[in-house]
Order: sequence, then structure tokens, then C-alpha cells
Amino acid sequence: MTEPLAGRYNRGMARIRPVSPGPHQLVKRELLVRYLDSWVPAALHGSRRATYLDGYATGASAEAVLQVFSEFTDLLARHALTVVLVGADATALTAEVAQVRGRVPTPAGVSVQLVPRPAGGRLPVISVPAGSPMLAYLDATAGQEPPDVGAVAGLLAAGRAEALLVLDAADSGDRAEEHRAALHQTGKALVTCVEMVSGDGRAELLYFATASAQRLEVFKDALWAVDEYAGVRYRDPRDPGQALLDISLTPHPGPLRRALLGHLGAAGMRTVAELRRYALTETVYRAADVARALTALVAAGTVSRDPAKGRLTAEAHITLAT
Repeated sequence: MTEPLAGRYNRGMARIRPVSPGPHQLVKRELLVRYLDSWVPAALHGSRRATYLDGYATGASAEAVLQVFSEFTDLLARHALTVVLVGADATALTAEVAQVRGRVPTPAGVSVQLVPRPAGGRLPVISVPAGSPMLAYLDATAGQEPPDVGAVAGLLAAGRAEALLVLDAADSGDRAEEHRAALHQTGKALVTCVEMVSGDGRAELLYFATASAQRLEVFKDALWAVDEYAGVRYRDPRDPGQALLDISLTPHPGPLRRALLGHLGAAGMRTVAELRRYALTETVYRAADVARALTALVAAGTVSRDPAKGRLTAEAHITLAT
């Protein structure tokens, strides 16, 4: 790639926004761009075709993703990528996307389909070849009707599917766990949720669902790598302290330490490998953040380790100190 990802993202946003997007939108857009930058080559490795679905598409979201796809000209000359853009106003979206495609080159293997969004939270039925990858981006914020759980389940049942779902926290109330459980029931075993809170206190809930621990790791890396915009911070819905975390490559480990202590109290002795898996799948943190949190807990005498000395390996056992 000839230009850093963040530079491509900011350059694209400067072209398409008639008004400045809000801080949540900036974080979501960069997160999507970062994840797609990894997803495209991974999805097309061993598969001749893949599908990307934007269930709440706008001209801005279309340009952001088409800009990413335009960087993979060689790869998409040999593979097919179907881009399905779903909009409440199909006529307006068609006009916006036409302008976007006049600015952003579309690789030969990319086909773009514009589809009207059905009412009642339903999503269009799309054909995904058996076993092929699909990523669904469903940003149902700004007062839009959230997608029906059954519709999301139908999408995730197809191929090697993943979903990135965003909801207004104010409209979701305290139902973060209900949404997480509903996504689990779609058959995707790995679901993470993070609350994005802006400086004025407005919050959005972001869910990522996948069947692959490796892809969850990639998503978590992208989550913590985005630039911090206008004071947006993260919060783990499961953190009893409800601490707000600055977006950073080295996030404050306080909520992770609390989560690990709670898990050890409920589950008993665990290996470092098991605690890394717990952090990845049940918190907003990455598996790589566990070593830093455990080192502090061991130093404080809050937990004990076996063996007591040496490098903290994956096989080391951790227990609450007595």
C-alpha cells in the first residue's frame, strides 16, 4: 500500500462530508476501515468470492469502504467481492453512490448492488455462496430502527459470516447483555461488546460477532488502534465500576484487573492461557493485555502464580491469594 491507512481514511472523509461528522461517527468509520483492511485479504484467502453488506448505507459509508477496496486491485482482479448497500431512500443513495464511484476507482472484481431497506427492522435476503465469507456492517444509530434479531441471525447463518452492529445505548436501555445473548444464539460463539461514550455523555453500543478467535483478535487490535476523537472513550458494559477508558494501544488495566479477579473468584485456579481467552471473549480488552494486568496483581500480592519465578508463560497457574 502506498499510503498509511489513517491517511487514506482522513483523505476520503475530507472529500465526502458536507458537514463535520460527530465523534462517534469518526471512531466507527475508522474502525470499519481498519478492520476491512485486514478482512479483505483474509476473506479472499482460499475463497474466490466474498460479500460485504452495509445495512444502513450512506454516501459517506460507501466511500469509506470503496476506498479500502480500491487498494486491493491486484487481489480483486482474481477474486470477486460483492458489495451490497442497503438504504432507506434507495433513490438518494443511488445518486450519492454514483458520485462516489466517479471519485473512487472500483477494481474489476467488485460489483456494487444497491437495495432498498425493508420496513420493520428486516434486512434484504441476499445470496451468499456456501462457505464464502461475509461481513455485515449494521450501524442502526441516529434514530434508525434497529435490525430484527431474526434478520441478523439469518445473515450470520450464511457462509463464514461476521457482523458489526451498532445501536444507540439510550434506545437499548440496560439490554447490552440481551443483545449479546441474541447474537450468541445466531451460532457465532464469539461476541464482544463495547460502549463508546462521547464527551457529552452520549453512548453507543458496538457489537462484533464472529466464529473465529483469530478474527476477534484482529478486531480488538483495530478497536484500540483508532485515533481518539473529541473525547470519545470506551466502557465495558460488564465492568461493575463502569470506568471510562481512553482509546490507547495500552489501555488502563483497572477494569481488566477487576474482571480477572472476579473470574478467578468464581472459577478458581486458571492458567494464563485460559485468562487470556477470558479477556478476549468476555471483556473489551485483548488477550495481550492480560500479562500487564497479572504482573500488577502478582506484585500487589492479590494473586499468586505457579511457578512463582520466571517468565509468566501460558501454562503458568494463577489463583487468588489467600
